[in-house]
Amino acid sequence: MHFASGIRNWPDGRTPRVAINGSMSKWRLVTRCIPHESVLGPAPFNIFVDDMGSRIECTFSKFADDAKLCGVVNVLEGRDTIQKDADRLERWACVNLMKFNKAKCRVLHMGWGKPKHKYGLGGEWMKSSPEEKDLRVLVDEKLNMSQQCVLAAQKANCILGCITNSLASRARAGLLPLCSALMRPHLESCIQLWSSQHKKDMDLLEQVQRRPQK
Repeated sequence: MHFASGIRNWPDGRTPRVAINGSMSKWRLVTRCIPHESVLGPAPFNIFVDDMGSRIECTFSKFADDAKLCGVVNVLEGRDTIQKDADRLERWACVNLMKFNKAKCRVLHMGWGKPKHKYGLGGEWMKSSPEEKDLRVLVDEKLNMSQQCVLAAQKANCILGCITNSLASRARAGLLPLCSALMRPHLESCIQLWSSQHKKDMDLLEQVQRRPQK
């Protein structure tokens, strides 16, 4: 009872406003919300969206506020199944007074020689994309991870530049711990998925790792 009462009373008395470049909006009364980064925030959100995929026929996965719908399209029935599931998701959003950000919804056709069917969401066609980020990993239509390796190397090099420009001394004792803490996570995040398979990608990542040792 205390837990339910806490969720119900969160919006009570909340009147936020937005500040942009010194200009303030008017105070607005909050009627329903989940406070951002609160300790209990993820729990009621997960409860709220738990039934989103209850009638979905295709493979459906959720992570935080992201959702993915995946299906095999070898025949027209596969295309129709995906479209029906997209319609079910849109109906769920309408019933629960929510909206999908259609500007961020994309269709990724994977494989060679596949027909690139169009899919709609809420009366709007979703745009087709040759590559998309999935949990910060760039995946293209051919599952080629070369571009992800390039992005990881660029981020690591930028952080290494900030580290070296901020240190008064480039002694090994101070440089390597910072590189391990700040640079390596970008080279190792989800590496089990996008692990490089081409020699040029391996050489690129190894070159980045050798820079702090010089």
